[in-house]
Amino acid sequence: MRVGLIVYGNLNTISGGYLYDRQLVRHLREQGDEVDLISLPWVSYGRHLLHNLDRKLLQRLRDASYDVLLQDELNHPSLFLINRRLPSAARFPVVSIVHHLRSSERHKGVQLIIFRWIERLYLQTIDGFIYNSMTTQVAAETMLGRSRPHIVAYPAGNPFLAAVDRSYILKRVYSAGPLRLLFVGNLIPRKGLHVLLTALVQLAPDSWQLTAVGDPTLDPTYSRRIKKQAIASGFESQIAWEGQLSDAELTQKMADSHLLVVPSSYEGFGIVYLEGMGHGLPAIATTTGAAHEVIDDGETGFLIAADDAMTLAKRIQVLHEDRPKLARMSLSARERYKRHPSWEASMASVRHFLTGISR
Repeated sequence: MRVGLIVYGNLNTISGGYLYDRQLVRHLREQGDEVDLISLPWVSYGRHLLHNLDRKLLQRLRDASYDVLLQDELNHPSLFLINRRLPSAARFPVVSIVHHLRSSERHKGVQLIIFRWIERLYLQTIDGFIYNSMTTQVAAETMLGRSRPHIVAYPAGNPFLAAVDRSYILKRVYSAGPLRLLFVGNLIPRKGLHVLLTALVQLAPDSWQLTAVGDPTLDPTYSRRIKKQAIASGFESQIAWEGQLSDAELTQKMADSHLLVVPSSYEGFGIVYLEGMGHGLPAIATTTGAAHEVIDDGETGFLIAADDAMTLAKRIQVLHEDRPKLARMSLSARERYKRHPSWEASMASVRHFLTGISR
């Protein structure tokens, strides 16, 4: 099978969506398929729209002899018109990998209307869909108004996991000292680190420590703001700002922590929650998006309303004060991870879907 894949920038970019795409490319190539990677430059949303006028890109797609063309849905502003200009007779099917819709995120009124309009035009050009969660599927089909050929194939966690067993988890939970919190996510407003910092103000200073892992360069203004927030709150010394880490370094941070806290305003899935569970970390996330498909509220973590810093503080305090509860949730989180489909199983199901739609 000859497959084309369109993404923005570098396929090795650190994010859940790019990890998903990399795992799919790896699996297809291991099965003997040829994957032609087409990388479009990262620019502003407005300049992405101009890609639709790129004659070289259009001609490259028209000349291609793919069995199927994959497109990361993130690229929708660059492709919503080009897709309509591809030959309609005997052309290859176009399949979109949808991690989450841009219009599902928070945006200001007019901006959201524009995003939703362009995204709908793009989705209408697609022959089939690969969804990373049922939540994402519902969001796309609500926008389209009907279902199209699709598959829901969940992401898995990072395969580089520490050897965290029951005895290790219990020893970690009952170790003396503050609750060791871990935040993992790019330092952008959607990930909700500012909400976590607001919650921590309400807790006793000696009850917690925070390690914040994430790229601060994607939104420098936000990164500066949250660091000023930490300084103004008087607990800068209790936070370790780690920036981006290697797989091995992140694995160690997860193995050393008690609780993963990423109160995003929206997640199409949330691979990081699953990865934390692999290390026996209960996760605190929000009720918006697909986190509920990963986290069982009160069993493997907690789900709170977005921006609800007060409830977030209460959940953290409960787990600090009630270590037996933390132990139960930590062990349940590890068991939940073990039951989750592997990358191999998920990507095999995607390949089966693609071979069917390409005929």
